Amino acid sequence: MEALIPVINKLQDVFNTVGADVIQLPQIVVVGTQSSGKSSVLESLVGRDLLPRGTGIVTRRPLILQLVHVSSDDRRKTSGEENDLDSWKNPRQLSKGVDAEEWGKFLHTKNKIYTDFDEIRQEIENETERISGNNKGISSEPIHLKIFSPNVVNLTLVDLPGMTKVPVGDQPKDIEVQIRELILRYISNPNSIILAVTAANTDMATSEALKIARESDPDGRRTLAVITKLDLMDAGTDAMDVLLGRVIPVKLGIIGVVNRSQLDINNKKSVADSIRDEYGFLQKKYPSLANRSGTKYLARTLNRLLMHHIRDCLPELKTRINVLAAQYQSLLNSYGEPVDDKSATLLQLITKFATEYCNTIEGTAKYIETSELCGGARICYIFHETFGRTLESVDPLGGLTTIDILTAIRNATGPRPALFVPEVSFELLVKRQVKRLEEPSLRCVELVHEEMQRIIQHCSNYSTQELLRFPKLHDAIVEVVTCLLRKRLPVTNEMVHNLVAIELAYINTKHPDFADACGVMNNNIEEQRRNRIARDLPAPSRDKSSSKAPGPLAPAALEPTTADSDGKAAAPALGTGEAIPDSGTGNWRGMLKASKGEDSLLDEKNKLAPVLPASPQRGHAVNLLDVPVPVARKLSAREQRDCEVIERLIKSYFLIVRKNIQDSVPKAVMHFLVNHVKDTLQSELVGQLYKSMLLEDLLTESEDMAQRRKEAADMLKALQRASQIIAEIRETHLW
Repeated sequence: MEALIPVINKLQDVFNTVGADVIQLPQIVVVGTQSSGKSSVLESLVGRDLLPRGTGIVTRRPLILQLVHVSSDDRRKTSGEENDLDSWKNPRQLSKGVDAEEWGKFLHTKNKIYTDFDEIRQEIENETERISGNNKGISSEPIHLKIFSPNVVNLTLVDLPGMTKVPVGDQPKDIEVQIRELILRYISNPNSIILAVTAANTDMATSEALKIARESDPDGRRTLAVITKLDLMDAGTDAMDVLLGRVIPVKLGIIGVVNRSQLDINNKKSVADSIRDEYGFLQKKYPSLANRSGTKYLARTLNRLLMHHIRDCLPELKTRINVLAAQYQSLLNSYGEPVDDKSATLLQLITKFATEYCNTIEGTAKYIETSELCGGARICYIFHETFGRTLESVDPLGGLTTIDILTAIRNATGPRPALFVPEVSFELLVKRQVKRLEEPSLRCVELVHEEMQRIIQHCSNYSTQELLRFPKLHDAIVEVVTCLLRKRLPVTNEMVHNLVAIELAYINTKHPDFADACGVMNNNIEEQRRNRIARDLPAPSRDKSSSKAPGPLAPAALEPTTADSDGKAAAPALGTGEAIPDSGTGNWRGMLKASKGEDSLLDEKNKLAPVLPASPQRGHAVNLLDVPVPVARKLSAREQRDCEVIERLIKSYFLIVRKNIQDSVPKAVMHFLVNHVKDTLQSELVGQLYKSMLLEDLLTESEDMAQRRKEAADMLKALQRASQIIAEIRETHLW
């Protein structure tokens, strides 16, 4: 089981080669406040001075420190390859080609070997300043350092910046929040062990390290506490209660250590001498805990905890690696392979795009949008919801006032007073209303055109991802389809315009629906006329003589006949050459039959109340053009009746035309725009793009796509290597 930690180190190397942090590997995360002794603990575990020292914040980037134990008995200056896949089986292979007992390697310096630990410290400082700058700010980008030594146990440690409260110097104002978020990012990894470092000369109850550890590990199953600076406690006090867990219990234990002082560091006191002095101090001050405290016991404990933790994490780690390998394999497949036969590839992509475009319109596409209507479904919505409701919202008499109707009637009669409502006024007014249907019809064409443009992007994003590999081909296809749609737009608009013009060209008053509506209105008007006459008839006279002769409102006076000067029947009205049909025939002229009776009644009333004509004063000329025409006045009974008739006729005929437009416009749009594009799309694309001179240019891959394919291939290779390593662990019964 001792080889499990090198396995994790090797897995870390594998993923470092691709610069990815997709797998959360088991590791020990060291947390604590500034100057709590974190760096001293790490140096004691390594046995060498290698970390930057100073006042204030020194560790400003995460340091991932991998300790690899190599045997000093097998030191040989031979050639070898450190990245060999089987190196974890025999850690001695890692020492090949290096003529030193201890050395280090940085990930960012590739294969450069550091045998001088002062150079390692300087490189850490330089790399920290390169990313974090000189303003005491921090960075989340880690530094990877691997130490090979016969004096270490196999461990993977992460040294993080110390927690602080108040910004110092030119540090950012939110430095506390930045450090806290960085620490939580590492300790929230369920595969990590938290090493909470607290100084012995501070109150354990105020430990920031234990507080933040409990946030991510409330059960304490991953937390080990380390008490530093045991030799700096006040005289007469000790840390016995703290080390025994009587103050704050920690499940994995509490270990006390003694660090080197700053004076010892300045005097170049070695770590080995420091460990020897630490052992003597513990024997003197804490004899009962000496065998469970100190740096060596801490190293063995960390090694044991990490091995057991790795053993527990490996099954889940294996599953995670296999899942990621499958995902990256699918991603790599979506990027496609390098093109060999460009002619066949171009034709295949064109055909697939055209098929997916048509399928999106028909609703049979492989990728169906679930968040919004798309393709044919949206076109259907435009026809029956948007366009239909817009037409229904158009008022048949909108923008038409009673004065407009009366003015049209008068203008249509010319200088002669009219006996009947002229047809010209009806046609003039109904055409004006029908013309209002043209604008929403053209808007319907525009909406369908916009949706067919959106289908292009939909097919590019969901249905034919291969096009993303070839941006020039994608742009060319979009341009061809856009030109085709743009070419069909004026043709479709012209057809819709003609549909409205056809309705305006001939007002068919013989339309069956119009005749039926007129018949119903005739009956209603006749009933209203009779009610008025019955209401206006004078009471019968008590004089017997009055009953002998019919009165002015006798039924004989209501006969709808006209006579000329000779007393003979006049010609039919409106010059039709036919007698006016009865009101029940359904002809709209029948609605005017009631006018005679009401006119007679009006004439009789006028006789009873004659109006004296006004005459100008003698000696003054009157210009009739200067007499103002009243804009608003009370209409006579006949004028009200004529306007009411015209309004009802306009409404009836408008509804017929609106029904025709609502049915014919979607059919025209489907034929001239949608179906035409579907039928000619593929031939248009092939004719415009399938040319030998365009093959090289159209099938040029974007640099971004090539880079993503390379990254996916590298990650897949790394995952496959990691999976192979774990599989070999099972074969060697280390798991």
